[in-house]
Amino acid sequence: MLPNVNESATALYELLIKAMEEVKKDPFFYETDVQVKLINENRANPLEGFGSRYGMRFIMEKVRSKEKEAENMEESQSEESVISDLPMNGNSGPLALPVKRARQLIGLYTMTQNPNMTHLKIKRPVKPLPPLWVKCDSSDPESTCWLGAEPIRTKKGITGIVLQVVTCKGPTPEKNSSVNLEELKSSHLKRHKSSTVTTRGFAQYELFKSTPLDDSIPFSYTTIGLDISWSPVDVLLQTPPLTSASVLNIKVEPGDPRSPLYHLHRELKFLIALADGLATGITEWPEPTETKSSVDLVQEFLNDLKSKLDGIDTSAKKVKVLKCDTAAVDDSIKCLFTVRGDLDFTEQLWCRMRMSVASYQDLVACFTMILQYLRRGDVQPWLHRGSSGLLSKHIQQSYHGAMDVIPLTGTTPIRMLLEVGLDKIKRDYINFFIGKELASMNHLDYFISTSIDTQEQVRRVRKLHHILEVVISCMIYLKLPHEILFTLAQSCILYYKRNPLNEKHTFQLPIRPIVIKNFYQSETPKKWRVEINSGQKEVKTLWQLSDTPSISHLNFNKEDLSESTFNNSLEEKMFFTNMVACSKVHFT
Repeated sequence: MLPNVNESATALYELLIKAMEEVKKDPFFYETDVQVKLINENRANPLEGFGSRYGMRFIMEKVRSKEKEAENMEESQSEESVISDLPMNGNSGPLALPVKRARQLIGLYTMTQNPNMTHLKIKRPVKPLPPLWVKCDSSDPESTCWLGAEPIRTKKGITGIVLQVVTCKGPTPEKNSSVNLEELKSSHLKRHKSSTVTTRGFAQYELFKSTPLDDSIPFSYTTIGLDISWSPVDVLLQTPPLTSASVLNIKVEPGDPRSPLYHLHRELKFLIALADGLATGITEWPEPTETKSSVDLVQEFLNDLKSKLDGIDTSAKKVKVLKCDTAAVDDSIKCLFTVRGDLDFTEQLWCRMRMSVASYQDLVACFTMILQYLRRGDVQPWLHRGSSGLLSKHIQQSYHGAMDVIPLTGTTPIRMLLEVGLDKIKRDYINFFIGKELASMNHLDYFISTSIDTQEQVRRVRKLHHILEVVISCMIYLKLPHEILFTLAQSCILYYKRNPLNEKHTFQLPIRPIVIKNFYQSETPKKWRVEINSGQKEVKTLWQLSDTPSISHLNFNKEDLSESTFNNSLEEKMFFTNMVACSKVHFT
C-alpha cells in the first residue's frame, strides 16, 4: 500500500470522526478539492427520490473554484432558459466530483472502516462512521451520479461494508427501455450470490393538478396524487393490481378562483383582514365587489324590514340573491356550498357589508344607522339562538326598549363586524358537514368554540375551511363515495386538532385501488419503481422510471430537456431511467 494512500485514509478518518463527535453543522474541507457536509435526519437525502431514507450521513462534493463561480454568474445574468422550472445544476455552491475521484474517496472511506487495515494509524477499535455519499458528475459510460458506502455493524464490530451505485440516464422514450425484469433479477443474484429474490413494485400517479390561470396573479396549488405498492412484480412497468396497497396524497391551497368554495374563501379573507386589523391597529380593506355603497345597501335592507314591520307588502320587490362563483369550474358542477336559507339579521348584514365596506368610516356609518333603527324600534330583527356578539346583545336589549350606549370608536366597530362574520361562517361550515353527514357537532366543537379569544377562533375557522377545501376537491375531481369522504374528513379533523394551520400540508388517505381504478389504470405513472431483494436487509437493487430527473444535480443537455418537455408533450412522453445497485463486501 502506498504511503500517501495510507496517509490520505488516516487523515480522512480523523476528519470525519471529529466532525461526527462535534456534530458539525457547517461544511468543511478534505484536501483542496472536496467539500464535506454532515447531514442529519431532517436534511436532504440523496436517495429520497427512490423512496429510501437515511439518518445521519456525510455528503462529499467538489469545491467550486472562484473562476467557475464568476463564469456561471455571468451566464445566469445573460441567459434566459425556457426550461427554468426543471431541476438543473445550480449556478452557485458545490459541484459534482468526477466519477474517478469519487471512487478514490469511497475507497479511502472503506479502508478506514476495515478493521484489518492495522497499518493505518487509527485508534482501535475502529469507530463506525455514518454512511458516506459522494456526488458524481456522470462522466462514466454508466452515468453514475452518486456513490455510497455504509459500514455493516454487528455486536462484534464492523464486519463489512455496503457499496451503492446510483445511475441516471435520459430523457428517453419509455418504449426504448433496454432492460427487463429478468435481467435485473439475474444481475442482482450474481452480485449477492443468492438463489432466490423477492420483488416489490411502486407506482406514483398524478390524478389531478391545477394549472395557473394567469402568470400575473398568485397561484393556489392543488394536486391529488396516488402512491401504490405491491408484491410480487411480474414485469417492468406493470399496472398495479387491484390487491395493491394505495394512498391518496391530497394537497389543496385555498384561493383558486375556479373552486366552488371561492366565494366562501373571499368571505374568510375579509374576516382575516378584520382580525389582523384588530391585532395590529391597521386594517387593509379588500376591494368592494358591490357597486352600491355599504351605507346604501344597509339602508335598503333596514327600510325593507321596517316596511314589513309596518305591514307594507314588499313581496313585489326584487331581493338580491348571493350565488357561488363556480362557473369557472365546470358548467355541470352545481354549487356545493349554497347560501343558507335561515340567515338571521346579523348574517344578512354581514353578507351586504363584507362585499361593500371599503373603509373604517363606512363601518361606523353603517353601525350608527343600525343602532338608530334599533333604538327607535323601527326594526325587530330575529337572531339565531346562541348569538352572543356585541351587536346581538344590543338587538336583544332592543326587544325590551332599553339599549346601552355603544361608543362606535376605536376597535369596537371592527370587533362587532368580526363577531358577526365568525358566527355566520361557523354556521355555514356546520350546515355543510352536518348536512353531508361528514361530521357531528362533537367533531366540530373544537373548531367552533367561543370560549377562546377571537384571534384563535379565526385560526380554527381557517383550519375548518382548509378541511372543507380538501373534502370538496376529492368530492368533485375523484367522485369519491360518501364513506371515503367521511374517513377523509375525520382524518383532517384529527390532524388539525393536533397541529397548527398549514395550507401547504399534504393529507394522506389509504384507499382501495378498485375505488379509483378508472383514474389510473389507463394512465402512465409519473414514477414507476421495482425493488429487488434477496433477503438481506442491507442490499437491494432499485430500477426506476420517472418523467422528471430524480437526481437534482445532473446537468442534462438543455436541448434534450427542452425537446422532451415541449415538442413531445402532445406526442411521446419522455422519461428518465434510474438505478441503484448495491454490493456487500465482507472484511472477515
